[in-house]
Amino acid sequence: MQHPTRSPLADDPRARFVDLGGPVHHQVHPGPAGSPPMVLVHGLGGSHLNWSLVASGLAEHSTAWTVDLPGFGGTEPEGRSTTVDANAGLLVRFVREVVGEPVVLVGNSMGGMVSILATAAAPDLVRGLVLVDPSVPPAGIYGVDPVVTAAFVAGAMPGFGARALAARRRRLGSRGMTVASLRLCGVEPHQVPAELLDRSAALVDARRDPYGMDRAFVTAARSLVLVNARPRRYWAAMAGIRVPVLLMQGTLDRLVPVASARAVARRNPTWQYVELPGVGHVPQLHVPERFVDIVGTWFDEHCA
Repeated sequence: MQHPTRSPLADDPRARFVDLGGPVHHQVHPGPAGSPPMVLVHGLGGSHLNWSLVASGLAEHSTAWTVDLPGFGGTEPEGRSTTVDANAGLLVRFVREVVGEPVVLVGNSMGGMVSILATAAAPDLVRGLVLVDPSVPPAGIYGVDPVVTAAFVAGAMPGFGARALAARRRRLGSRGMTVASLRLCGVEPHQVPAELLDRSAALVDARRDPYGMDRAFVTAARSLVLVNARPRRYWAAMAGIRVPVLLMQGTLDRLVPVASARAVARRNPTWQYVELPGVGHVPQLHVPERFVDIVGTWFDEHCA
C-alpha cells in the first residue's frame, strides 16, 4: 500500500488552513487596499495551483485569495459533501468568515458554476464575477466532443467512477495524471513551468485519503452534470445577477464548447463577453499574461 508523502503545503509559506466544518486550504496574495479582493475558484479536479501563473499579476490590482474546495487540492473532504451546491455554500462561508468583505469571484469551469450559485445565494457578498470557461448547459450537440463527454459521464457514475480514477492513477502515476489533465484542457506540458507539474504531482501524492478524494471528484462531477441537465434554476441564477460580469471563453475548449458560452452570452447581454482564439479550457494556464491583462483591465474599470 502506498502511503502519502509529506505534503508540499508544509513548506509553502503562503499555505493557510481555516476550519469551515473541516480544514480548508487557502492562500493569500496581498495587493493594494481600497478595491474588493478577488477569490479565485478552481475547476473540477483542480486546485489553487491552477492560478499560480496569474495570482501575482492579479494581485497588482487587488488582494487575490485562492481556495481549495473540499475534495480538491490541499482540502481533504473530511466527510463533507462535495456537490456544487455544497461547495457554493462553503464558498459563501469562506468569503463571509475568512475574507470578511464583499469580493469579486473568479471561477474556472466548475468553479464558475460554484461562483454563480454562490452569488445567487449571497448577492451581498459579491461585487463582480469573472467566469472563465464556466461549466454551463450545452447548446445542443454543436461542438460537443463525444470522447470527452463519454469519459466525463462514466467518471461521474457512482461506484464505477472512483474505481476508474484509482485505476487510472495507478497506471499513469501522479505526474502522468497531471499531464493528461493538462492536455484534456488544451495545454501541453511544455507550455507550463516544470515546477508547476512537480508541485501538482506532489499534491496528488500527499493525499491522506486518496479514495475519499476520488469519491469527492465523482460526487462533484455528478452534481455538475445534474445542474446542467436540469438548467432552469441555473439559468435563473444567472439572470438574477446584478453585478458586473466578465465571461471569458477559449475557442478550442473541449470540455465547454464555445457554442455553449455564446448561448450564455446571448441570454445575458449585459455581461462582457471575450473569446480567446486558439485557447482551451484553462486560459489562466495557457495564456497567463493575456489573462491577467484582460481580467485586470476589466476589474479596474468595473470593480476598483
